[in-house]
Formats: sequence, C-alpha cells, structure tokens
Amino acid sequence: MDTSAKTLGALRESGWTSKSVKEELRLNLIRSMKDGTEIFKGIKGYEKTVLPQIQHALLSRHDFILLGLRGQAKTKMIRLLPRLLDEYIPTLKGSELVDDPLDPISSFGKSLVKEMGDDAPIEWIHRDQRFAEKLATPDTSVADLIGDIDPIKAATEKRSLADELVINYGLIPRMNRGIFAINELPDLQPRIQVALLNIMQERDIQIRGFNIRIPLDVLMVFSANPEDYTNRGNIITPLKDRIDSQIITHYPKTIDIGVEITSQEAWAGRNGKDAEVPHFIREIVEQIAFEARQSEYVDQKSGVSARMTITAMEQLISSAERRSIATGDPLTIRICDLYHMVPALTGKLELVYEGEQEGAVSVAKLLIGKSINTIFKKYFPDPQKKKEASKEYQQIVQWFSQGGTVELPDSLTQAEYQKRLSAVAGLETLVKKHAKPTKASEAYIFMDFVLDAMHQNSMLGRDDLDDSITYSDMVGSMLGSIGFEDNDDFGDSFR
Repeated sequence: MDTSAKTLGALRESGWTSKSVKEELRLNLIRSMKDGTEIFKGIKGYEKTVLPQIQHALLSRHDFILLGLRGQAKTKMIRLLPRLLDEYIPTLKGSELVDDPLDPISSFGKSLVKEMGDDAPIEWIHRDQRFAEKLATPDTSVADLIGDIDPIKAATEKRSLADELVINYGLIPRMNRGIFAINELPDLQPRIQVALLNIMQERDIQIRGFNIRIPLDVLMVFSANPEDYTNRGNIITPLKDRIDSQIITHYPKTIDIGVEITSQEAWAGRNGKDAEVPHFIREIVEQIAFEARQSEYVDQKSGVSARMTITAMEQLISSAERRSIATGDPLTIRICDLYHMVPALTGKLELVYEGEQEGAVSVAKLLIGKSINTIFKKYFPDPQKKKEASKEYQQIVQWFSQGGTVELPDSLTQAEYQKRLSAVAGLETLVKKHAKPTKASEAYIFMDFVLDAMHQNSMLGRDDLDDSITYSDMVGSMLGSIGFEDNDDFGDSFR
C-alpha cells in the first residue's frame, strides 16, 4: 500500500477512495477466503460452526454478539478481527475522530479542510490503532463510552459550552472507522446500554443535548454469557434487537479437539524444551473437563472454562518438574502428577449445593478418577463388562491378594519407580499387549495407569497420603480401613 501521500491533494492524486469500515472488512474477508489466508489462526473446533457464522455476519456488514459460557475463546476471536482491516488508512492529522480526509465528520476536520484545502496534512494509521475493547463493569459511564463536555477545556480555550470543540470524546467515537468491542455486555447498566441505541441503529451519537449529531463509521462487536449465567444483569431488549447477528459459541465437542487446544495454549517449556506428555495423559486431562460438564456436583449454567485444562496441564508438568529437580532424573510424567492438578481444578469449578457439601477437593479428585477410568477403557479391556476381560487382570489381582503392595511416593527416583512397578506379576505383560508403548519410559507410566484404573474399578485398594500412593489388595485394604487388624477381640470371634 502506498502511504507516501502527506496532504489531501496528494491523496486525491493517488486515486485512494473512501469506503466504510464494514465494507473494508467485507472486501478483505473475501480476499482472504480466496487466497486461503487463515484469519482466525489458533481457533480450534469452530471450523464448521462458529467461524462460518462470523464470516456470514461480516459479509452481511452486521454488528454481532458472541454468546457463550466462559472460556470459549470469545475475546480471542474478537481480537483477531483487526487482521481483516487495511494495514494503513489515511486520516486528517490531529483529528480525534480518525476523520476520513475525503469526508470529515468532526468540526475540527471540516474546519481544517475548509481552511487549508488540498494542503490539509494527513497521516497514516496502522490497523492496530483502529481496535479498542472495553470490559463492561457496573461503574462504566456514558462519558466513558460516548463522551461528555469538558468544562476545563472550555475555560482554558475560552470557548462556549455549546461549542463542539469542548467535547471530550469517549472510547467509541475515537474508534470511528474501526472496531469497538464490549465484553460481558450484560454487566453494563441498562441506562448505559440505552446510550448505545443510536449508534447501533442511526449510526450517530449525541452528547449532552447538543443539536449536532456525529455520524460514526464503526463495527460494534459484543461478547456475553447467556443471560441466565448470573444475576448481574441482562441485555435490554431494544439493544438486543439492534444487534444484527447473535452467534452461539460452544466448548470442544471431542477430546481430540480439546487436546489440541490445551497443547497449543498450555506452557509446557521446561529447561529450554517442551515437556514430553504421553497422549493418553493429555486425554485424561481433557476428559476431566468433559466429566465436569456432565457432573451433578458442578453448576452447568456457569460452565467449565477451557482455561481449567490449560492450567491443569501446566501444574501436572510442574509436579513432574519438581520431582525431577529433587531426584536429578529426567522429567517424566506419572499418574500421581494428575492428583497435583487439584488446585487448578477447584478454583475453576462452580459447585452446586451437593458439590459444596462434598467439598471442592473431593469433587476434583472424583472427576480425576472418573477421567482415568474413562480413558483406561479406551486402551484396555473393560473389567466390568465381560468375564473374559476380568481374567486379563487376574494375575495382577492375585499378586496383590497374596500380600503384594506397591508404594509410590511422589519423590521416588525413576529407577526405584520402575523397579516397584516391574515387581507386580502380569502388569508389564498386560501393558505390552494392549497399550503397545513405543518407549520403555512410557511403558511404566502405563503400568502406573493400570494400577490406578484398577482401583477405580474396585479391583485394588489405594491409600492416599499427601505425598504417596499405596496400592494393595482390595479386601485387605477394606478390612484395614475399618480396623479389623487392630481389633483382637473381633479377630478372635471372626476366627
């Protein structure tokens, strides 16, 4: 793009023509679709649902709202829209309203062109300067969004309060010829929402009863949670009616898409390289979100943000990193690291009353256990379905029933970890038969996985301490937990 023109006359000679911001977005979208340019890079799982609807809205030159629960990439998609703007556009130098040099709308711009004609100076602004967003909060005022009279400016410049030049413009007018986004629209007080009605329909603003109206050229984009998400507020009906398109977002529909999103967003870099996380562990982490979105303990109106699995993955890796620092071994993931994700889960789950009664930590551990069991059945026979399947685990169960135990402290060295797992009869054989690990280190993680999953299926007992997990015979664990071994009188009568 030629940005050499510095005056209005030079701009006219260059052949540059005016177009509205919505037409600009429309034409650039068409061009990117033909060229195969990816505008919404990094947005996963919306290729056949949300993204086509955004394209339809832009092609229709519509203002639109993204409606969905928290953690559904609404803000991220909005922030990618400026990529569809021209890289640079000209404006009259010094204009607060980004005046089109060929068709100024402000008093300043009109006066400048009238006084200087083709010598009026222009400047070129980058598309990044043509996007602004505001998080709707209860204290947001009309002055913040639209503007107000500035008495100090009037006094300093000795102007009348009826002079347009004493107006202190708000965020939206300053985004003339650009994109303005309001996040969490229902949080905006109804009287403030009313102030947007003229912008949405008549495309103009009026400040403090000024007779003059300023026609704005702006794409208005909003985001909101469903109206029943909280009791904080609603979108008033007249404003909702003026928003041309309502686009519903959603959570990932498959585990694989969730894994892609978490892998892309989570910080996995440790010691200069990304930590190696087995794919089935990634599936377990993602399955936790799916379980939470179906759990009777979790408030489904609140939603379960994709940020939960991202932070959970980061904590899982950090748990393995902490052990690596303590033992000097390479960083490897273990099943115990899954249970160290609990702090990342509890803060992002809105519980219903029953969940609060159970306790946030208990609910988080329950979700982890369910996820382990679900993914386990993807790789290994379901011990609950067929007698033939349960026979696959018979040798392992027998080893534990004969008094075998496996204690796995968090800080166990890798050599000792492998030694203790290898001691369980039939465990390695089962893993090699069904999981088919490609590396020796992965085989031991699968072996650890099997033991925990067998506990989830009530085939093994498990005792949890803060920094250690011990697997043992199910019956022995149950008897020990109710004190049979310590009660000599009961033991005599039982014999």
